[in-house]
Amino acid sequence: MFNDRIREVLSYVPSAIFPAIIFPAIFLNNSGFIQLDDNPKILASIIAMIIGVFSKNVLATIFSGLFSYWTIIFIF
Repeated sequence: MFNDRIREVLSYVPSAIFPAIIFPAIFLNNSGFIQLDDNPKILASIIAMIIGVFSKNVLATIFSGLFSYWTIIFIF
């Protein structure tokens, strides 16, 4: 249906949209301001990224992010 050039350009769309969806969930508080201090989501996302890079497994990345976020919330 599409030629090779259009398919190549469209292959970058998920990579461009994903950060726009994730950024507000991690960095913005309920008021819409950037919250960098005392934000457990930032540390949990860093842990999930590290696990994702080394494991190359989507489920391991998701579960490590969830587990680390819950652990950080309950401990601190």
